[in-house]
Amino acid sequence: MDEADLIYDWNSLGDIDWSAVEVDLNDETLRDGLQSPSAIDPAPEDKRQLLHLMADLGIVAADLGLPGAGPRAADSVRTLASEIATHNLAIAPNCAARTVVADVEPIVRISQETGIAIEAATFIGSSPIRQYAEDWTLDRMLRVSEEAVTFAVGEGLPVMFVTEDTTRALPETLKALYGNAISWGARRICLCDTVGHATPRGVRNLVRFVRDEIVTPSGEDVKIDWHGHRDRGLAVINCLAAIEAGADRVHATALGVGERVGNVEMDLLIVNLHLLGAHRHDVSRLREYCTLAARTIGVPLPPNYPVMGEDAFRTGTGVHAAAIIKARRKGDSWLADRIYSSVPAATFGARQKIEVSPLSGLSNVRCWLEEHGYDAADEVICERLFGAAKVADRVLSDEECHRIASEGAGSAA
Repeated sequence: MDEADLIYDWNSLGDIDWSAVEVDLNDETLRDGLQSPSAIDPAPEDKRQLLHLMADLGIVAADLGLPGAGPRAADSVRTLASEIATHNLAIAPNCAARTVVADVEPIVRISQETGIAIEAATFIGSSPIRQYAEDWTLDRMLRVSEEAVTFAVGEGLPVMFVTEDTTRALPETLKALYGNAISWGARRICLCDTVGHATPRGVRNLVRFVRDEIVTPSGEDVKIDWHGHRDRGLAVINCLAAIEAGADRVHATALGVGERVGNVEMDLLIVNLHLLGAHRHDVSRLREYCTLAARTIGVPLPPNYPVMGEDAFRTGTGVHAAAIIKARRKGDSWLADRIYSSVPAATFGARQKIEVSPLSGLSNVRCWLEEHGYDAADEVICERLFGAAKVADRVLSDEECHRIASEGAGSAA
């Protein structure tokens, strides 16, 4: 049969053609990601390697850090900006800055030293709860924002004006902050779900409001960014909702590392956009990107983590394994990779793995034996391994299977 006849895709129904979507990715791993309370600050060489992997994966922008935080942070940003300039990486750099001139000044200096434009991501809280806690008035917020944005624009930096906690902010506050930022010269605005408050409906409502009520009436060519967190476990789906509603660029981090429980997972975002047809880049190095981030930032990768976890393409269940084995026997790797998986393992550098467990059938046992060089038709070996699996309390390791199979071969002889 034709491949298109084997899967009916309900995801394709609706008013969005993902294959026509144009959205950019901004990697926050080296700034917001490192704000994780458990994060290790990677060595400069590891950061440079992550930058190269970002470029290889089609990630077109990256936050290099917050140089206003101190000399160490500034040195790291300078190193990364130099790497982009020296190797002509296809990555547009940006740096975070509070809406104070003292935070923008280091970005100006590093931009001038390295000879590349660095977007200043000037941020300020926008929600009523934040205003109340800080004793901020809207007039004060506008005043400090104007000072920071006009200084950055005057120094020749592109500016992204960022409102923290946008998903809990008043419409009139957002109109005042974004509208004025655009008039001061900001050509990108960023909507933030800083505490992971939003649901997909809320995201769509917010993005459409900003687009229709603020950006379009301005008459300027202003891009909209989305920056989300995963406190409620909705980060990736919220990001997709933002894209559906018209966001031009979305932010994420490797493995979702970041403040509290983290940000949108860049790897899962790429997986989903790739499968939808909206990320049209080579993704073969995605596993390398995740592995490097996990090792150097100190982020343990759980076995059940989607796509990249150890268990993502393993099964010890008889029914599942039997279907995969039947698909393999048809000589069709495309079929075998999709019969019990919505994510094709081969696309992301992996393969379906059949294990032997208490829930296995004889097909699992014979498959394992065949893949590991044993005679899968030997009934003695099959029965010994199958019997051992049935009294076990977990999946048998390869070492255990080898020992049992070898003992079975010895007794048969």
